[in-house]
Amino acid sequence: MNPLIYDRLHSNLLYLKLNTVEQTLDNYLELAAKDGRTTMEVLDHLFEQERKHREAAAIGRRTKLAVFPIRKTLDEFDLDFQLSIDRAVIDDLATLRFVHNEENVVLLGPPGVGKTHLAIALGMETVKAGFSVYFINAGNLIERLKKANREGILEKKLREFTRYKLLIIDEMGYLPFDEEGAHCFFQLISKRYERSSTIFTSNKSYGQWGEIFQDNVIASAVLDRILHHCTTINIKGESYRLKDRRKVGLQIGKL
Repeated sequence: MNPLIYDRLHSNLLYLKLNTVEQTLDNYLELAAKDGRTTMEVLDHLFEQERKHREAAAIGRRTKLAVFPIRKTLDEFDLDFQLSIDRAVIDDLATLRFVHNEENVVLLGPPGVGKTHLAIALGMETVKAGFSVYFINAGNLIERLKKANREGILEKKLREFTRYKLLIIDEMGYLPFDEEGAHCFFQLISKRYERSSTIFTSNKSYGQWGEIFQDNVIASAVLDRILHHCTTINIKGESYRLKDRRKVGLQIGKL
C-alpha cells in the first residue's frame, strides 16, 4: 500500500470526522481482503458502523439531557399484571403517533401501579426516535417556574420547557399548588398546547384536579387544553411494590 495514500486517507477521515471508520479501517480491510469482499461491501460495512456509532452517541446524549430518574422500557412492563390497561393502547402509543401529532398522554392511578414506568418507557422510545425529552417531578417544576417568575424571567423559563418535543410531568397531585404555582403551570400548558406533547402521571382523578390547583376555574382551563388531544390510561390494578413484598413474605413464610 502506498504510504502517502494511506496517511492521506486516515487524515481525511479524521478531517471529515468519520472517526469510527478511521478506527476500524485497517482491521476491516485486512479481514475483507481475506474474505474476498467487494469494494461496495467494504464501504457499506464501514459507513454502516459509522452511522450506528453516531446514532448510539446521539441517543446517549438525548437520554442524559432527559434526566430520567431511572431507565425503564416497555418490554419490562408487566401488562399481564395490570389487566386494566388495554394492550392495544400501549402498542399505539409505542408508535409515537401521539408525539408526531402533538398530543398528550395522562396516566392515572394509585401509587405503585406503574404510571412512572410507562411514562419513562415512552420517553425512552421518543429519545430513540430522535426527539428531545425532559422528565421532571411536578413539585420541582412548579418551584422552578415560581423562582423564574420572581426573578422576572418566567417567559424565558417557559420557552425552555416548551422547546422539548416531549415533556414528562410526574406525580401531579401529590402536593397541591399555591396560587402563583397554579398560574405559572397554566401558562406552561398554554404555551405547549398543540405545539408539543406532554405526559402526565397523577394519583388524582380528573374530578379531583381542582384540589391540585386549589382553584376549580384554573383546573378546568388546564384540563381543557390537556384533554383536547389526549389519551387517558386509568390504571386500576394493584401496586407492583405490594406484589413484590407479598412474594418476599411468602418466601420468608416457607423458610
